Amino acid sequence: MKRYNTIILGAGASALMFATHQRHHNMLMIDTNLSVGAKIKISGGGRCNVTNRSVSSSNFVSSSSRSIEPILERFTQLDLLEFLNSNGVYPKIRTDGQYFCTKSSEEIINMFKKLTSHVDLSLGTKILEVEKIDGEFVVTTTGGKFGAKRVVVATGGLSYTKIGASDIGLQIAAKFGHTIVVTKPALVGLTLQPPQFWFKELSGISMRVALKVKEKSFEGDLLFAHKGITGPVVLNGSLYWERGEIVLDFLPKLNIVKMLKGSKKQLSTLLPVSKRFAKEFLKSIDLDDKSANRLSSSEIERLKLIHNYSFAPSGTFGYTKAETTKGGVSLDELDLDSMQSLFVDGLYFIGEVTDVAGELGGYNLQWAFSSAYLCAKSMA
Repeated sequence: MKRYNTIILGAGASALMFATHQRHHNMLMIDTNLSVGAKIKISGGGRCNVTNRSVSSSNFVSSSSRSIEPILERFTQLDLLEFLNSNGVYPKIRTDGQYFCTKSSEEIINMFKKLTSHVDLSLGTKILEVEKIDGEFVVTTTGGKFGAKRVVVATGGLSYTKIGASDIGLQIAAKFGHTIVVTKPALVGLTLQPPQFWFKELSGISMRVALKVKEKSFEGDLLFAHKGITGPVVLNGSLYWERGEIVLDFLPKLNIVKMLKGSKKQLSTLLPVSKRFAKEFLKSIDLDDKSANRLSSSEIERLKLIHNYSFAPSGTFGYTKAETTKGGVSLDELDLDSMQSLFVDGLYFIGEVTDVAGELGGYNLQWAFSSAYLCAKSMA
């Protein structure tokens, strides 16, 4: 059995950042994928939305009683950009404050490959079991057994099953006595109940809306799909949605009552939305497509629902379509100065495997990098 100082489980963003900041030459990285950075490669549509202009703990959800703000402050988005720039990668803002690679995510992956050339790799390898025997961790894989003083679990979450995502990190945490906050797909499309099946008639249409869920509000593009609704504004809303209703404003920043005054236009022509949407919406509120000046006061009240359309989704599109996983290893059982287990010396959890999930826009990669940097520096 070959022995290492540190074994890193996973080869994604948090694993690579950790390995970059641990310069000793006695580390092994194990992953089921055949190459490192599989999730980085597909993030941001292949351009890797690496972080955001504005990052704070308010952009994340966690069940922990403790704030992640100190971790984010140890390695901020500015620190990340400086780190990338110093290694020849220069992300630029493209939309909504998000920083993307100028060409493709391969820029960051190639950078990390150079910075982690000191690390042994065991790729295309499935992790079967992790034990601690006589003070040493023994990691059993399809490629054999390996020993180590320390194990860093950076296996990611359950989203993106097509690139080998699994719950092995959560299994390891549970085996060593850790609480697993119930996991759910997040940053994912929402499915519909029968009263909203009219949405399906609009499949392929995209429109700018405002969405409110609990105390959170977002404005952005909504895309109608065969399964339900998706698009950036819905993905963000899904992070905060558990059960119950969400509210959509199909005409944000406009006032339907003011638009009606003095107009003789047909409603489907007057409304500044696609004609397909206008007709289906009017049908859904049982209102004829008549001229605006023929509307009764009660019909105008009904039409106001275009600003306040409330409904309860039936569920989500699931992990196969989710961009991240909500829930995971409880932060209340980790030392937030090092990400080390409070139960087992030498066992660490970083990145998406922890109970931290961020909004759309580079936040989840920022968490992966910040938690990994903190972990690596604490060991130094």
